[in-house]
Amino acid sequence: MGHNTFGTEFSITTFGESHGAAIGVVIDGVEAGFPIDLEALQADMDRRRPGGNKLGTPRDEADTVQILSGVFQGKTTGTPICMLVWNTNQISSAYDELKGLYRPGHADYTYQMKYGIRDWRGGGRASARETAARVAAGALARQLLAKRGITVKAGTVQVGAVKASERDWSIARTNLLSCPDSMAAGKMQEAIEQARGMGDSVGGVVECVVQGCPAGLGDPQFDKLEAKLGQAMLSINATRGVEFGDGFAAAGLYGSQDNDAMDAGGFLSNHAGGILGGISTGCDIVFRVAFKPTPSISRQQRTVTQDGKETTLVVKGRHDPCVCPRAVVVVEAMAAITVLDAYYAQFGRHA
Repeated sequence: MGHNTFGTEFSITTFGESHGAAIGVVIDGVEAGFPIDLEALQADMDRRRPGGNKLGTPRDEADTVQILSGVFQGKTTGTPICMLVWNTNQISSAYDELKGLYRPGHADYTYQMKYGIRDWRGGGRASARETAARVAAGALARQLLAKRGITVKAGTVQVGAVKASERDWSIARTNLLSCPDSMAAGKMQEAIEQARGMGDSVGGVVECVVQGCPAGLGDPQFDKLEAKLGQAMLSINATRGVEFGDGFAAAGLYGSQDNDAMDAGGFLSNHAGGILGGISTGCDIVFRVAFKPTPSISRQQRTVTQDGKETTLVVKGRHDPCVCPRAVVVVEAMAAITVLDAYYAQFGRHA
């Protein structure tokens, strides 16, 4: 598969740049005859769109999805679906002073070294703007999973040093961080606003839960379900780590503490996070994704020019002080795409 393609039975290929004409995705492998809920699809896009969350970038994009192919009279035809999102509010001039510099924490240097050329306007292809295409595809995958009784939900569970202690998912959509802990949500918001006030940024953690997933999804050895989910999550901009179930905390436990015992009714705990041997157990799939602080900050930083001269810079433009508020729906989208791909592989498109 291509470097811009993910999935096999349900595959997505994204295209476009941050300051190009549009961002888009081609989805292949969708079952025929499925009625797409366009309002629900657009609702997911609105959760991610620039300008849709006051804790994020002030760049204001409508992110209205235009479907170019693969749908007739509101239903999928079984042929490739192309979705397009036009860029309308980009301000490329904000990056004029940076085109000869390497921004710390960005992919400027690595893209230049790999390709010998780069689109310096907002990071080009390396920009998180590309995730709009993933959310469009993930919104469709979410609907296809819901038909099968599978749901995907995520929320911010940490910002900086502030951690959520509760997991009340019923209130997650009621705050700007989609946090399942209302008290922690307020403190997280304060931490983000404090970082922005200092011209800085802050990192965080998003937790995702997939419910209703049947046992048997995933293919050992190299296509284990957590390996595919890990790849999906690590492909999201600013991701720095993924853990399943007890995650890194399991390294400090005894086997008697970490093993998931069983009785005639099934598993008695879920320390594994719903996956054993790379295959889903039927329990909730639970994992967390760590995001680094947004690298675009308005504080002075040291760097070098493309010809190797030392200099300093202050990044201008419109940026998120924390990626988590808008990354939540991206995590959900990539999880939905991965699980649907595994479901199709195990049970077929019409099960």
